[in-house]
Amino acid sequence: MYQIKYNQPVHVHFIGIGGISMSGLAAVLLKEKFTVSGSDAKESPLTDWLSGLGASIVYGQRASNITDGIDVVIYTAAIHPDNPEFAAAREKGIPMLSRAELLGQLMCNYQIPVAVAGTHGKTTTTSMLTHLMMAGGLNPTISVGGILKSIGGNIRLGSSEVFLTEACEYTNSFLELSPKIGIVLNIEADHLDFFKDLDDIRHSFRLFAEKIPSDGTLIIGSQIPDLNFFTDGLPCRVVTFGLGAGDYHAEDITYSACGFASFTLVKNGVPAGRYHLSVPGEHNVSNAVAALAAGDLLSIPYEKMAAGLSDFEGTDRRFQKKGEVSGITIVDDYAHHPTEIRATLHAAANYPGSTIWCVFQPHTYSRTKSLMDDFAEALSLADKIVLADIYAARETDDLGISSDTLREKIAAKGKDVWYFPTFGEIEDFLMENCAPGDLVITMGAGDIVKVGEDLLKRG
Repeated sequence: MYQIKYNQPVHVHFIGIGGISMSGLAAVLLKEKFTVSGSDAKESPLTDWLSGLGASIVYGQRASNITDGIDVVIYTAAIHPDNPEFAAAREKGIPMLSRAELLGQLMCNYQIPVAVAGTHGKTTTTSMLTHLMMAGGLNPTISVGGILKSIGGNIRLGSSEVFLTEACEYTNSFLELSPKIGIVLNIEADHLDFFKDLDDIRHSFRLFAEKIPSDGTLIIGSQIPDLNFFTDGLPCRVVTFGLGAGDYHAEDITYSACGFASFTLVKNGVPAGRYHLSVPGEHNVSNAVAALAAGDLLSIPYEKMAAGLSDFEGTDRRFQKKGEVSGITIVDDYAHHPTEIRATLHAAANYPGSTIWCVFQPHTYSRTKSLMDDFAEALSLADKIVLADIYAARETDDLGISSDTLREKIAAKGKDVWYFPTFGEIEDFLMENCAPGDLVITMGAGDIVKVGEDLLKRG
């Protein structure tokens, strides 16, 4: 595989440079004095930002964009072999790396690369750890999967030997990474359009753990079933974390009126400080303990970590309060898996409000079909449920299901549930039926956030 070395900058071309992830990696290379070019469908704030940093960007993807001076071409999973630039690079024999392969190559240029993996909570935990590192003065380079206000986006260009990133399991892209500290938050059935089953997913996470070198550390959730499967025989150090159990765990959890938790961190049986969160839910206590375990490995003082955690107020689309309209509070959340839905709705139960409305947009037909009963059970934690059409994402509708199928499952549990095929119908229904003091949570990984934003415009 082509090797990216910071002490040997070359000309790197990005197909689709304006994407949220690709743009961040391009910025990292620009900081390291690489020559960066790229193409995208149209101009955007991200392409303008990269141009300001020195990137050469063209609009429209053509074979002529692949010039003889390019040393390596970067592409995403969305780029197929019939793409004119992809085909031209292959014809010219120019080395090519996927986005995940490039991320793995970048990590190799840092003494302490840290990767956060797991079915849920990656973005939040990476963001929490970002706050801990910054509070501890580590000045890390960071790539996070959501927009984090404290770093002004999803990328931070640091000047230390610490690199922090999310590690996504979809298509096994996290197996391209080379972490010295690897965090595994949880492992559940998901992305079943790629993985065969839960055993297949568990096998991939075992391979991820095996990538950590002998002088590195695996931080892994103590609640993961058959934990020894992932830890036995590893050459690296293994540290567990959790709620009530683990080398690092939380005890004496209390909640404020807004559902924000405070807890005592216990390290190897000894109390290690009291911590206060500014985000709701027990699931975020677990995320925080994982981040604190990593911060402790990095020798960040406890008082600095406490300050960093307290300052963290969440990332976009993670129980994000959008505003109020007619006395109704609008919150948006990215939850699109039953476990995430349960966590969000349990957190909502501690939030001031009389009735919890969950406006859910299922994400992909394969996930909805394979986890249908789990979705119905999880969504039933809300007082009232409104369903939008399934967000297809990368799939086509060939599985014979719809959101109305899910509505029937939830209704069978005796819950108040409605399905509307358009956002406009959902918005009209909510305005007619919600009362002052109610909490409306728009939920899903698609574009359901528009419902809450449109409701606020009506105010």
